[in-house]
Amino acid sequence: MTGTYTTSQIAKSAGVHPNTVRKYEEWGLIQKPLRKPNGYRIFTDIHLKQIALLRKAFQIEVMQSGLRSRIVNVVKLSAQCKFDEAILLAQEYILIAEREKQNAKEAAKICEELYKADFQNNANKKKHSAKFSGTYKDFGTPETDRTFLKRSEAATELNLTIDTIRNWEMNGLLKVKRKKNGYRIYDSDDINRLKIIRLLRCANYSLSAILRMLNALEYRINKSRTDILKALNTPDENEDIISVCDRLVFSLEKAEENAREVINILNEIKALE
Repeated sequence: MTGTYTTSQIAKSAGVHPNTVRKYEEWGLIQKPLRKPNGYRIFTDIHLKQIALLRKAFQIEVMQSGLRSRIVNVVKLSAQCKFDEAILLAQEYILIAEREKQNAKEAAKICEELYKADFQNNANKKKHSAKFSGTYKDFGTPETDRTFLKRSEAATELNLTIDTIRNWEMNGLLKVKRKKNGYRIYDSDDINRLKIIRLLRCANYSLSAILRMLNALEYRINKSRTDILKALNTPDENEDIISVCDRLVFSLEKAEENAREVINILNEIKALE
């Protein structure tokens, strides 16, 4: 036997405004309550658990691979009292979140190794050039020995659009070199850097996260041992909440943890029926 609550009572117990409870019902996120002859809603402990469930489910917003829509459907299945289906979907959510977390970590590791190798290659080129000429070009290889691509050629080689590369440049991810006639040119170092950016964009990192990572890696090569995942997932103190939400690895781990708690709540609701 479960207890009963008025709208204001259940709102107080759940720590939300009464209008929020009404919205949860309107949006199909909790089971429709019975009503008294005077029209007042009658809520139960099941509704209280469903509110706890949806607040836990929506605590961390993860968008990639349809995770957001899946967790919304978990909540709506609970509201329809289809608890077994909701549990199965929540378990699927956990598996996908785990896969996405591993993809993100793998992308960071590959990126770090590629970028470290790129910097080491540049250092070797500069050392070799300095040994034989007493100086070296800013980008390692003498200009006469380098292969340069136009923006359209770089886009074709990397299977990107020209607008994508332009956007990355405008956001400070790549400093563009130019010929004397003003045309933009891309050498092997630029192509490697673009590969890194493309890799992390595919792993759903934001442009601001990628810029932090590139800056941290350059600093690491030259001075310290800054950890790549820390750079990716720690927002700068001057960045806004959008950048904070882009702490992808942490968010996925928290999303997994919350989904497991959602399953526990679903089993508790089943026991109340």
